[in-house]
Amino acid sequence: MKVAVASDHGGINIRREIISLLEELNIEYTDMGCECETSVDYPDYALPVAERVANGEFDRGILICGTGIGMSIAANKVKGIRCALVHDMFSAQATREHNDSNILAMGERVIGPGLAREIAKIWLNTEYLGGRHATRVGKIDQYENEHA
Repeated sequence: MKVAVASDHGGINIRREIISLLEELNIEYTDMGCECETSVDYPDYALPVAERVANGEFDRGILICGTGIGMSIAANKVKGIRCALVHDMFSAQATREHNDSNILAMGERVIGPGLAREIAKIWLNTEYLGGRHATRVGKIDQYENEHA
């Protein structure tokens, strides 16, 4: 598995925690920034990650900002992306099993680093179930293709 990771200024600390987790799990990753504490624009980080996941360069992506909301909105504008904003462990598992999410978004001002690590670990280790869920995900893909 190859994972792209990025944050804006509001998610730097949790991004570092996630990178540490990826290293512990021996998961290949690319850190796509940011390295500044001054204000930056989250779409400048979310969109490149989403594009690279959508084109297959990465299997999944993880995005962090202050709330996770901006990152998830921006990432979901890219065709083929199913970015889930998650702040609890149950949703981390469900969004992989049921929605086949390919990007995880979290908010550093919403959750702490320990919970963020647990959420990411569950999300990374959970497989998509397919089956009845594939029909639902397929309807999203169909809509995207018809309205591109």
